[in-house]
Amino acid sequence: MSGTGPQGARSGDGDGTRAVRAGLPEAVKYEPTLPGPVFAAHYHLPGEPTGPYTYGRDENPTWTHLERAIGELEAPGEDGVETLVFPSGMAATSAVLFSRLRAGDAVVLPSDGYQALPLVRAQLEAYGIEVRTAPTGGDAQLGVLDGAKLLWIETPSNPGLDVCDIRRLVEAAHARGALVAVDNTLATPLGQRPLELGADFSVASGTKQLTGHGDVLLGYVTGRDAEAMAAVRRWRKIVGAIPGPMEAWLAHRSLATLQLRVERQNATALAVAEALRDWPEELGVRYPGLPGDPSHKIASQQMRRYGCVVSFTLPTRARAERFLDALRLVDDATSFGGVRSTAERRGRWGGDAVPAGFIRMSVGAEDPEDLVADVLRALDESAQ
Repeated sequence: MSGTGPQGARSGDGDGTRAVRAGLPEAVKYEPTLPGPVFAAHYHLPGEPTGPYTYGRDENPTWTHLERAIGELEAPGEDGVETLVFPSGMAATSAVLFSRLRAGDAVVLPSDGYQALPLVRAQLEAYGIEVRTAPTGGDAQLGVLDGAKLLWIETPSNPGLDVCDIRRLVEAAHARGALVAVDNTLATPLGQRPLELGADFSVASGTKQLTGHGDVLLGYVTGRDAEAMAAVRRWRKIVGAIPGPMEAWLAHRSLATLQLRVERQNATALAVAEALRDWPEELGVRYPGLPGDPSHKIASQQMRRYGCVVSFTLPTRARAERFLDALRLVDDATSFGGVRSTAERRGRWGGDAVPAGFIRMSVGAEDPEDLVADVLRALDESAQ
């Protein structure tokens, strides 16, 4: 499947055009541009089951439109790319890991990645799979690649925002016979295209900026290797990790504003990061788009946009909590990527190796001046 639907965007289109038109079916007179969700457990199926839709756990037309759309964003104009949608990012992550690995295999994970990865590690090890870890920064995963079957990259890392060189890691992994999966959640396809950088899989939580409204749980896997994607599809079928049609339809609807949201949120994130950098206290601000950030050089070589997440550290847990309480335009909530700004003291979950005062902030679509003013006022009030 090429990932380009009948009315879909083409490889030469800009990001906005592509986001608005991605995955649309052939125009039919008097029919909606984007058909409504198909709620079906089964389909009319006389004779031999040779059609595309047979049973609701296997396929659904609403998934098909969304999968084509995401494929057009992740790998525009590229033939042979397939996307599979899942009910959450962790379902997508699990599908790649558990469909590719067997007892006795070795996998390399980031030691500073998403906080659910330690849970994944424990389950992999329970199945007899060797798990190696190394930090994202400095391409440290290169040091533990020998003999691995799969390399899992998360760049930028969550929540630390370190970046690794995808091309370099892919080349090294492929030379050793390992597949490479990249968690593209924070960057989105408009910020980074892992398949163009050589990765075998691009995996993401669509819950975050891809859908952007904090009202849909979704995940996806995009890949170009037919055999590998067939294994991921089989895993989805076996475990029943399928999205609801309403969630898939809402996600597809939300893609139309992706470029608008990403442009606004990324620009405001840079403004927030610059304001934090210039604050009289040293806050250890991290944002790949800042020219002085340790990740900026490599990020600028492989990312087209730097994301909506900014991180910084306040001196104590109490100061961080006062800061969060003082914010008026920023909700104290987890997750990221939504149109309403959120922030949290990340250490409250206990799964990330961060200081007690570490703040992960997701920049929304508010007016930049208003948001920057709110953040600086809260910093000032919390210092009293």
